[in-house]
Amino acid sequence: MQRNHEVTAVQNLLDEKGNLREPGWSRRMVQKYERRMIKAPSFRIKEWDYYLVLGRDFGAAFTISDDGYIGLQSVSLLEFGDRPKEHTETVLKPFPLGKLKLPESSASGVTKYEDKRLRMRFDAGEGKHRIRCEFQDFQDGKPLRCDIELQQPDMDTMVIATPWDKKHCFYYNQKINCMRASGWIEFDEKRFEFDPQTDFGTLDWGRGVWTYDNTWYWGSGNTDLQGNSFGFNIGYGFGNTKAASENVLFYNGKVHKLDDVSFHIPESSYMDPWKFSSSDGRFEMDFVPVLDRAACLDYKLIVSDHHQVFGKMSGTAVLDDGTKVEIKDVLCFAEKVHNRY
Repeated sequence: MQRNHEVTAVQNLLDEKGNLREPGWSRRMVQKYERRMIKAPSFRIKEWDYYLVLGRDFGAAFTISDDGYIGLQSVSLLEFGDRPKEHTETVLKPFPLGKLKLPESSASGVTKYEDKRLRMRFDAGEGKHRIRCEFQDFQDGKPLRCDIELQQPDMDTMVIATPWDKKHCFYYNQKINCMRASGWIEFDEKRFEFDPQTDFGTLDWGRGVWTYDNTWYWGSGNTDLQGNSFGFNIGYGFGNTKAASENVLFYNGKVHKLDDVSFHIPESSYMDPWKFSSSDGRFEMDFVPVLDRAACLDYKLIVSDHHQVFGKMSGTAVLDDGTKVEIKDVLCFAEKVHNRY
């Protein structure tokens, strides 16, 4: 199979044996995910919706996930001003085992979680996504609330269907970039408001069955260039990517496919400047970190070493037709994550 194989035929994601029918990437979710077709035990199935919404100097991230034997729901508030800071609160619930009933498509449906402390709901459909959250005692006894809307007109996305070299294991993932953001977040008597002219949200929608021990690299960003939307999704390290990478550019609703992208992370510190390069010369960037949202968990069976580094990206990207796009100080993130769970 050719490198960067594009899947275009509408079909079921999995075959009768619970394996991927056609590994590769696509611009739309042409492969239909159905949980009932998975042959692995329910405690190994991982399903999640993750939204990241960034303004000019602030942002927020929201996760609802059902990871089989653990449910992880989290909210992060990010500030990138003179004194960058972040706060993340996570609610862990054992053995959800599909009870959250996450939708089988990103195009429509409701993803929600509720308990006495946290109420969070994602609504998708009719060309938009809505994020609502009420988190009691988010920090220092103070609540966080938000109501955010992301616009998703008819546009390309990045979809990847990746196998592992182990039967019944797969990774089905969609990244929806360049969704213009409006709405607000309130915390500690502050109100943060998103401007759709300059601010964007990204959805990381994933379903699958993983192997136990994985390390991956992922980066994503969006910006407005004189009325033109531009974004990128880059990453590697997760599963068998011989069929396709997930590296793409987004420009005014169209995807432009990249080959391999390398993360050059300094050994000295995650907060020292990084570089990014691509095998096809179409993504050459410098990255100046601003904030490392680091988290290290070790519960023996469940281990996570997570560095999601936010910063400013500058450099040159090249579209499929050879057009060069120059960006300067675009707020984005790049991460390295090692998980065992």
